Amino acid sequence: MTEIPEHLLKRAQAARDKAAEEAAPAAAAPSAEAPASDPRIPAHLLERSRSAKSKTDSDAAAGGGVAVLDKVAAVVAAPAASAGLPVGAGPGGHTQRLLTVVKSGSIQEVKASPVDKVHTWPHLLAAEFVAALACTAFTFVFSVFVNAPLLQYANINKTPNPSKAPWYFLGLQELLTMFHPMVAGVTFPGVGLIVLILSPYIDKNPSIKPEDRKFATSMMTLFLMTWAVLVIIGSFFRGPGFNFTLPWRDGIFFEL
Repeated sequence: MTEIPEHLLKRAQAARDKAAEEAAPAAAAPSAEAPASDPRIPAHLLERSRSAKSKTDSDAAAGGGVAVLDKVAAVVAAPAASAGLPVGAGPGGHTQRLLTVVKSGSIQEVKASPVDKVHTWPHLLAAEFVAALACTAFTFVFSVFVNAPLLQYANINKTPNPSKAPWYFLGLQELLTMFHPMVAGVTFPGVGLIVLILSPYIDKNPSIKPEDRKFATSMMTLFLMTWAVLVIIGSFFRGPGFNFTLPWRDGIFFEL
């Protein structure tokens, strides 16, 4: 036969005792017929209980074992008949038990960390290779259409006037006409380079969009525009004696 857990047997016994105590003062029917007065118990369950009881009684009279079906029927029928609780109800009539409380955020809030990194190969190196090819093609075409011959040997007896540095140093030469050499040659370039080096640490915005990096974009734009203006002035607006001149009036005193 099927083994019934001990706690179920005790619960069934306690339910039968309680039903018997409540039925005796009211002069109700015998305990075996008590469930018939409760309309909430289906008729087929009552019939099954009666037939199981009669069978187990006959088995017990013949020396049978434990009346299992009687106990199961008592567990199902007696609590509902006596207390009016749903089948399988726990203490207080609760049909469910709360095991634990889990915060909704711990299982619902799943955020994937954005990844803005790519592999060096092929993403970065492929773009750099294409840029190098474009620069090479531009230099080749420029050298075909623009004549840039070498000048003659320097003559110590004849100094060209104006004497201009290469175009990439003309901005520094232009500063030398305005400020002391220590200020123009050391202070201004040094401060500009230090500010450019520190700009990523001052503007710590991790975004790579230009509209989100206003400080870094402003600093780089200011640096490039200042240097470009100085180079243009030194190249096209400086004549003999490195004096200021207008190129559309006196001509251009600049050679590549």
